[in-house]
Amino acid sequence: MSDHNYCIILAGGVGARFWPLSRESRPKQFIKTHDDSDSFVQRAYKRAVKMFDPDRIYIVTLSRYQELLREQLPLVDDAHIILEPYGRNTAPAILHSAYVLLKKDPDAIMSIFPADHAIGKELIFIKTVQKAQEYVREHDVLLTLGIVPERPDTNFGYVQVSGGTYGGDPVKAKTFTEKPGKELAQVFIDSGEFLWNSGIFFWKAGLIVSEMEKLCPEITMLWRGWEKKRTPQSFVRFVERAYTESPKISIDYAVLEKSDKVWVLPSKFGWDDLGSFEAFSDYVYRATRTRKVYSLAGPSILKDLEGDILYNSDPHKLVVINGLKDYLVINTDDVLLICPKDDTTLQSTISELSTPKLKGFK
Repeated sequence: MSDHNYCIILAGGVGARFWPLSRESRPKQFIKTHDDSDSFVQRAYKRAVKMFDPDRIYIVTLSRYQELLREQLPLVDDAHIILEPYGRNTAPAILHSAYVLLKKDPDAIMSIFPADHAIGKELIFIKTVQKAQEYVREHDVLLTLGIVPERPDTNFGYVQVSGGTYGGDPVKAKTFTEKPGKELAQVFIDSGEFLWNSGIFFWKAGLIVSEMEKLCPEITMLWRGWEKKRTPQSFVRFVERAYTESPKISIDYAVLEKSDKVWVLPSKFGWDDLGSFEAFSDYVYRATRTRKVYSLAGPSILKDLEGDILYNSDPHKLVVINGLKDYLVINTDDVLLICPKDDTTLQSTISELSTPKLKGFK
């Protein structure tokens, strides 16, 4: 293991597509799934310690989630929690992380993992990560893991590559496409030139800063003089100002779609991005061959159900459901949600949470 390898776990999102389980007060990365004693971020951390020493692992999250993180990962030192005052998507978060590492190690190599991913074959995943780290140590490239697609999935982004999609070695990226429709996804699969964009990245911290200075100076200009902040308090104030003025933009849009240094390592280790209830349900089905996703705290009478996601947090409430197929039934302390699992209008409904009349349900 290189002395310069560092792990960054991105755990700052609000997980809007998992509402009402995921809230601004307790977002998706901190909730626990139906049959698992660990939250998403706990699983990501346990996976990370199999590849990195704890003092090489950093977690990025919003300031308001600091206590939640301490509660779920009490052994993580505060110095290894990178706090964002506001959510500005992945580009500012990664730049912030790069500066933190560069202050400690000018030769730092970043391995970046979103907190909400499911990994199937962990040993293969670990070997893939090691291969990626070795490659970026020897080459000045921005490397992402491209998952060899198993189906024309519309929940994922795709990256087109030059050459074959599974030769075992990194290949140059050509184009990125965000969540295509079903027909286009099938064209991608049939072409043999496309991989799922995993959002798992590897690069030298100095290189990503250099590329961001060229391709998205509107972000990096806000960080000029960061290295002169000598005290923790002055650095916190500096970060507050930088985030206040920073645009909301992903690293894909800010850098990867523009840079000529992007390479992709085709990978097969069983991967899912659990970004929505539908994606989570599909993942459970593929992993267990059951279409039942139930988490019911109280008594229940269930009959003739298929493909449903059921959640009830009230141990005193009897749940009785008959003849339901591919539905969400989510009952929390303050919200009852019932809708088709693949309801495309659900997100516009959830967006109403920004209106004053629903402020209490965040």
